[in-house]
Amino acid sequence: MSVFTSSETRQLCTFYVDNLYFGIDVLPVQEVIRHQQLSRVPLAPPAVSGLINLRGQIVTAIDLRKRLNLPPRNPEDWADEYPLNVVVHREDAAVSLQVDQIGDVVHVEEEAMEAPPPTLDPVTAKLTECVYKLPDKLLLVLDIEETLAL
Repeated sequence: MSVFTSSETRQLCTFYVDNLYFGIDVLPVQEVIRHQQLSRVPLAPPAVSGLINLRGQIVTAIDLRKRLNLPPRNPEDWADEYPLNVVVHREDAAVSLQVDQIGDVVHVEEEAMEAPPPTLDPVTAKLTECVYKLPDKLLLVLDIEETLAL
């Protein structure tokens, strides 16, 4: 009798911030929405862009560029493009991660998970749970809890 063992796969919602390719587990992703009007929050940490009213639900928006210490968007490159929002549901509230571009849902093998490389920027490395080497790029899995710990 042969025993068939299959490795576990992980589904990740992917997106781009600057030239980095990130993913987060799909289960906590509530939805992906276009740019929304923001209400500023006085004295909030710099990474907090503001609050979004999402069908009556107040959602805190986190600018991942600021959170990752990446350069701001170039207005000339983004003339008609605004950040997109990946709304993540947590136990206590929903939070929006503002990203540059949405990718796909990808399936990766758990056994292919690797530690973040030492060449990553220290801030990015701290917020990265693990990485997956894909044929044409490196997928950084964002640690949501660490990212939201402002």
